[in-house]
Amino acid sequence: MSERRPPESPRRLMPWDEALETVLAAARPLGAERVPLAEAGGRLLASDVFSDIDMPPFDKAAMDGYACRARDLERPLRIVETIHAGSLPERPIGAGECASIMTGAPVPPGADTVVMIEHTERDGDLVRVVRRTGAENLCRRGEDVRAGELVLRAGALVGAAEAAVLASVGADPVEVTRRPRLGIASTGDELVEASRRPAAGMIRDSNSPQLMVQARAAGFPARPLGIVADTKEALEDLLQRHAESFDVLLFSGGVSAGERDHVPAVLEEQGFALPVHGVAVKPGRPLLFGTRGDAYVFGLPGNPVSTFVLFEVLVRPFLQRLAGGEYVPPMARARLTRPIERRRSDRLDHVPVVLDPGGGASPVEYHGSAHIHAYCAADGILRIPPGVPRIEAGETVSVILVR
Repeated sequence: MSERRPPESPRRLMPWDEALETVLAAARPLGAERVPLAEAGGRLLASDVFSDIDMPPFDKAAMDGYACRARDLERPLRIVETIHAGSLPERPIGAGECASIMTGAPVPPGADTVVMIEHTERDGDLVRVVRRTGAENLCRRGEDVRAGELVLRAGALVGAAEAAVLASVGADPVEVTRRPRLGIASTGDELVEASRRPAAGMIRDSNSPQLMVQARAAGFPARPLGIVADTKEALEDLLQRHAESFDVLLFSGGVSAGERDHVPAVLEEQGFALPVHGVAVKPGRPLLFGTRGDAYVFGLPGNPVSTFVLFEVLVRPFLQRLAGGEYVPPMARARLTRPIERRRSDRLDHVPVVLDPGGGASPVEYHGSAHIHAYCAADGILRIPPGVPRIEAGETVSVILVR
């Protein structure tokens, strides 16, 4: 009679905080690259940027009017020239003289005031000031930035204002951190492309389009790798063809404990270490994270809510760290409008909520991790820590915004 083997003990679920720390600690920034300034929006600066000139580079008029000497404002002034933006003064301003000047044009030597055109009356070549405000209406050379001064620090996110500053100091092209390249694949014999009508027993692949949109919205280039069959051979073939082409591979499905969940075994056979596999989080318990040299892989559960939530709270912060920055999700504080009660409270939970103009947060009707439609109505994600079985109505909660 053969000896009976004891059943295998269930795999320990890693606490969420430990999983997050493990994943983020594995991220090694990818270095820098130079790109045209027009393509730098949303990127992080890889080095400090210094101004090569004074800004403004000359004393300039802050508005249309007449450049003159302040001590001459009590008497009529003779117009000696007109100065347009982009042209230079031809002569200094002397006693009783002025120059008609346009906004942004260089102020001629001798002038210390620009009188608004609205505060004057003109008669031929003579101008009389009819209202005095005491304002110089000048932008002095270097009053914003001096040549050699630090204007933006490494790690700054390039937005519209930063792009203007970079342009003004000649930083084109600009050195930015390299963004990780993502490959996205869905596993499952039951999947068909979104463009096809599924046969009996089949479903359309929604995870790849979802992850593509999330990745690109976060500023990371991504490419779909298609649907992978539930076989070791198909997974091995994908890894051999694509693992070197991307910094990060995102798999959805095939990461749990079913007989066709081959992703963990194939990754290990291909030399990936799996420091994270199975996390005390809902949705997303089978979550997997692996590394092999400078290559990284996430195995996300196949249910679309799991992939959606885990990208926002884990994958996105990891990608941002690879790109040399830190992701701080947009948050809102709100009052819960009705209580939330959980049957089990042993995992970190994520609940979709909608926010109202009065500062309230209401849970969205939600049927489980396959119900991605719930997130079409949601403004954010409410996180419920492990060990908290109930949150009362009226309590103040923090919400991760996803819109």
